[in-house]
Parts: sequence; C-alpha cells; structure tokens
Amino acid sequence: MLAKSTTPNPSTVLGRQLGDELRRLREAAGLTTNQAAEALDCTKGKISRIENGRVAVRLPDLTAMLHAYEVADPELRERLGALARTANRRRRQGWWNQYGSVLADTYRDYIALEAMAGEIRTFQAQLVPGLLQTPEYVRAVTVASRQWQTADEIEKFVQVRLARQERLTGDSPLHLWAVLSEAVLLQQVGDPQVMQAQLEHLLATSEQPNVTIQVLPFSRGAHASMFGPYVVLGFSEEAALDVVLADNPTGSIWLEREAEVARYQDLFDAARTSALSPMESRAVVRRRAKEHRA
Repeated sequence: MLAKSTTPNPSTVLGRQLGDELRRLREAAGLTTNQAAEALDCTKGKISRIENGRVAVRLPDLTAMLHAYEVADPELRERLGALARTANRRRRQGWWNQYGSVLADTYRDYIALEAMAGEIRTFQAQLVPGLLQTPEYVRAVTVASRQWQTADEIEKFVQVRLARQERLTGDSPLHLWAVLSEAVLLQQVGDPQVMQAQLEHLLATSEQPNVTIQVLPFSRGAHASMFGPYVVLGFSEEAALDVVLADNPTGSIWLEREAEVARYQDLFDAARTSALSPMESRAVVRRRAKEHRA
C-alpha cells in the first residue's frame, strides 16, 4: 500500500525555532552569511538552509557556530543544544525514513529537500522525471537498474517514487518545469503499452497549472545540457538559495556554491529557450503516444 506523506514539510517548528535563534545570534555578532560560512568552512548555502530550518544541525556545527558568534552563556548553549537534538529526532520521522533500506543517503537528502521546495526545474536526457513517472514505468526502470534485487525492494522503491508525486497536488503544490530531450520519448522503457501509458500521463500532467513540460528536439543540435541530467531546487523562503543535484557517471552530487548553481540556472534557461513551446511539446508527445498505440 502506498505510504502517504503525513509530514509534507520536514522543516519542523523546532527546526525553524533553532534556525531563527541562530540567525539572531549571527546578526547580533555582526556577521554576514558569507562570514559565518567562512568561520565554519562551509558554503553560504548551508548557513541559509540551517537558518531556514531546512537541514538538521549537527552538534559539531552548532558548537562551531556558537563559537564564531561568541556565545558564552552556558545556559543558552545548553538550551540550543537540547533544541537541536530534539529537532533532529523529529526530522528523522519523515515518511521516507521508513524506506531507508532501499534509499541511498543522497536520495533521502533529495526527498527531504524536495518536500520543502517551492519550485523544481529539471533537464532530463534519457528518462522521464521521477515526479512524472507512472507506476509501470517506475517498476521497469527499477528492474533495469539492477540496484535492487528482490521483489520487495523493488516494490518499496516504487512506493517511494509514487509517494513523492504527492508534491504535485494539494493546497500548496510544487511547481515543476521539466525540459525533456526528445530521446526521453523514444527510449522504450517496459513494453509499448507501458510507454503509451507513460506518454499519455505526461500529456495529462502537463495540463496542470503547476506543471510545465517542454521537449528539446534532436533537430536543435548540440546543446550545453546534453552532458547529463540535473535538478535545480528552489525555495520560497526569503534569502533561501537554490540547490542543484547533478548526475555524473559515478553517481549524483550536490552543488550549492552560488557560482555553480548560477551555471546550472543558465544551462536550464538555455535549454528551455531552445526547446519547443509547451503547446508544441504536447503535440510531439501526443504523436509519439499514438505510435506506441499502433
């Protein structure tokens, strides 16, 4: 049975409270986020995510922050430490953690951030994005990956991917903008019936006001995004920084430095500009779906 995401936003009240207090202490110390990042030898993005309650605050990081902010009050330090421990314990209650046996750490981190994102922009070179996959398509991809061996592991991964799709519906749905290489429509995953159903699902989902799908045809030639898929996650909080998850031959990597993120934002802008319009893209998807029906 599909697991429902009963905790759609893992940025708990406690995490927010801790982040707010750390922001206040940083500002009281007269430090910018850049200066705080230098003190912790991390990125500005990490400081932003801590202060917005979007990530767990490890106790060593908390200690380093309090030292950088010159917080000497032992009672305050103890209270913030207790708050961090409690917030981290609550955060581990996210629905995806029950599937820890079939999820890599990077994927769990991605789901947690996806649950909080307001917008996702993605380029996909070979596969339909996970948020738009049908159950049969997910299952075929999972079996082909050979990463999960047993039927139970495969089914759990399918459930995770389908549970993620709840972010596209509800009171505050995620805004998804996907640019798909034409290869995504031509690469058969499963049998022709699976592909037909998948392409028809793309058509139906593209009608949602919070979903934009564009196809980048082969005829547009070489382009900067052809070297691999990536996802840019955007957040609605003031001063929140975008984060990128990029795939490479050895796995997935997080990118959060402003220059790196800006590079992928430019890549996506170039891809969507080169791609067919959403209306033209639907016509192409519809034509490919009919080919599988024949």
